[in-house]
Amino acid sequence: QVQLVESGGGSVQAGGSLRLSCAASGYTYSSYYMGWFRQAPGKEREGVAAIDTRLGTTYYADSVKGRFTMSQDNAKNTLHLQMNSLKPEDTAMYYCAADSVGSGGYWYYVSRYNYWGQGTQVTVSA
Repeated sequence: QVQLVESGGGSVQAGGSLRLSCAASGYTYSSYYMGWFRQAPGKEREGVAAIDTRLGTTYYADSVKGRFTMSQDNAKNTLHLQMNSLKPEDTAMYYCAADSVGSGGYWYYVSRYNYWGQGTQVTVSA
């Protein structure tokens, strides 16, 4: 059974940093994509960052470029999202997602991913 478990969320002031982690079990994510998404109240889920786990290529939403960095630790089956210079508009529930079948489409398509974690809350105060 595949499980994705996020951790590392919390409350910080604007300008602060957080590091999210996603531990994957029952799943070898050496194929296809893994991504981070977020969803604020009343808004649609949006792609934050993703990685092509075969090539190591990373993708970022324009809103987080230069502030967020995604990395993977293959030995530990763990994905990380380092978030610096956080802004109040970064406040959301953050989800880890995995594409295990190569569904295709842009990295930020929610429909591309067939496994999702339960999410971890990030709150940034002004």
